[in-house]
Amino acid sequence: MKRNRCITNGSVNKLNAEDRAAHDWYRFVLSFPPHLVRDYIRRFSIRSDQLVLDPFCGTGTTLVECKKLGIPTVGIEANPMAYFASKVKVDWNPNPTGLTEHVNKIAETARAELESQGIEDYPALFNMGQIQIDRLRTLSAETQKLLLTDSISPLPLHKTLVLLSHLKQQSDERYTNHEMLALANSLVFSISNLHFGPEVGVGPAKSDAPVIAAWLDRVYAMADDLRQIVKAKDVPAIVYHGDSRQLSNLLEPGSIDVVITSPPYPNEKDYTRTTRLESVLLGFMRDKNELQTFKRGLMRSNTRNVYKGDDDDQWVSTYPEINRIAEDIEKRRIELGKTSGFERLYARVTKLYFGGMARHLADLRTALRPGARLAYVVGDQASYLRVMINTGQLLAIIARSLGYEVIGIDLFRTRLATATREQLREEVVLFRWPG
Repeated sequence: MKRNRCITNGSVNKLNAEDRAAHDWYRFVLSFPPHLVRDYIRRFSIRSDQLVLDPFCGTGTTLVECKKLGIPTVGIEANPMAYFASKVKVDWNPNPTGLTEHVNKIAETARAELESQGIEDYPALFNMGQIQIDRLRTLSAETQKLLLTDSISPLPLHKTLVLLSHLKQQSDERYTNHEMLALANSLVFSISNLHFGPEVGVGPAKSDAPVIAAWLDRVYAMADDLRQIVKAKDVPAIVYHGDSRQLSNLLEPGSIDVVITSPPYPNEKDYTRTTRLESVLLGFMRDKNELQTFKRGLMRSNTRNVYKGDDDDQWVSTYPEINRIAEDIEKRRIELGKTSGFERLYARVTKLYFGGMARHLADLRTALRPGARLAYVVGDQASYLRVMINTGQLLAIIARSLGYEVIGIDLFRTRLATATREQLREEVVLFRWPG
């Protein structure tokens, strides 16, 4: 199989300064970059009368970049926080002056409430002895259990909950979604104790943080972006909250000209943890039942979202290479004496992942126009007991068996494996639907 090479390194995955407008409103740390989308828009010669699909749209990189270039898009995302982010990031209708005036009013009343409690928004002006911890607002015990332990300190949480209450009291449908997304961004990168390297984790606790000021900075940046990108605001961009393995009830038959996407990779990355804090505080996830419902709609890419009734593995039961990899993982597990519940699922989740991708590609066929072109950004993995999984090559085998033409595999970049310290390939697998 042809695997094209290109000059690449880790820096190619970074967001360039000139691309930050709208993209930087909220994005996953490891999101693929806008310039990669542009590369394939040029390569596929996509026109403004064609429709681009991203069936794993995440935080909307493909959708935003296409909208900037005047190309209509459809996105599908199962993670409710990421779906919300994508939907907001392609909504360029708010008046930027109206937005800033509205947030200034909210900030004024929220600060007044905090000051009445003896709390200033800036930590340097605040003495912790001025207020008792047990008088701070907090989450219910059930909701608190959803968060990574110590992911946000008591005082920043109190300030956030005060700001949220004023956001709801002064809600304006023209601006509220953008204001909420700005808060989600601030929570992750300014207010919380979270850090990414590249997995989400908890760093040193911040006893305090300027919540309202951080939020205002993000909204002001949004308003500046809206002034820049307003010319493309009417380019259609539709986002659905749905399962990428069940597309036929969301997409019109024969409607899609191009697919540019990056599905999850088969590894132990629990994508629900990446967005857990903001999902909980913004109200997208309130208890364990809602968390489980959310996980059931995701591709089975890690052992934390495998369930008893899952049967996507049936889609790849006759693929010898996938079965060989699963057998190698199970053999290695036994040799190493690994007996935890999660470790016992490594072989199964590998088959469930590729079965889910087969199910996705099979269901996608009816939505594609004859000659439709597809680009899937995927990465090789060695997360499961260091057994190599060449994701791109396996995805190409599955696609070919389902009637797709495999054009080639481009090397996007290499990245360092956490477990083995080896360089793993991140690739773009290219297909064509003959129709």
